[in-house]
Amino acid sequence: MNVTLFIPCFVDQLYPDTAFNTIKLLEKAGCSVQYNPKQTCCGQPAYNAGFWEDAKEVGAKFLNDFKESGYVVAPSSSCVGMVKSGFNDLFTNTMDHNTCRTLQGNIFELSEFLIHIAKRDYFGAELEGKAVYHDACSALRECKIKDEPRQLLSKVHGLEMLEMADTDTCCGFGGTFAVKFDAISSAMAEQKINNALDQKADYIISADISCLMHLQSYIDKNHIQIKTMHIADVLTNGWLESTEY
Repeated sequence: MNVTLFIPCFVDQLYPDTAFNTIKLLEKAGCSVQYNPKQTCCGQPAYNAGFWEDAKEVGAKFLNDFKESGYVVAPSSSCVGMVKSGFNDLFTNTMDHNTCRTLQGNIFELSEFLIHIAKRDYFGAELEGKAVYHDACSALRECKIKDEPRQLLSKVHGLEMLEMADTDTCCGFGGTFAVKFDAISSAMAEQKINNALDQKADYIISADISCLMHLQSYIDKNHIQIKTMHIADVLTNGWLESTEY
């Protein structure tokens, strides 16, 4: 199965190991992974800030970069949600309408691709401890993803998955929201982390790296004993180099 990888800006610039772990995971699922080095951004930052013309320019490049691809997979529910939902505002009834619709049907967040397309939920990962899963807003509301990451995480050796209160409540990042309303954003992060601590969790896991970056910054600032992890990093944790695919 051929897959084209889309690596969002946050992952590319700040969490490259998550990108490489995504490749390892897809290859272990039996996929041949391609990467288009011309790719840049999906246009979400400009779109969320209200600069739709700028977002449309960046989004048009995205469509051009991936229009020849089959399956497109990204380790980010936020960016996939932008393509599946935000692109409707930018490209409906334009010359790129059909290209947009085709790509919207072909792009998947990592966990939904593994479950529904690759049909794999066990990867031999190991991680000792207790964890809660944070439902990122884009994953839950735009991509309709909820059970898929939990199914994958339930197969990780040594990991006890717990449900925290208000798991589907926003963590407070929201892109520019965290800049414009920093006090509210920090309070929302605090609430999310306290809910995880109430479960005595060692880890907060999510499919969206931007949420995790926001939460981890609050954790580091306040010296809290808990760690955030992207699902791709969890599902490749404990692998040996000699592990056969």
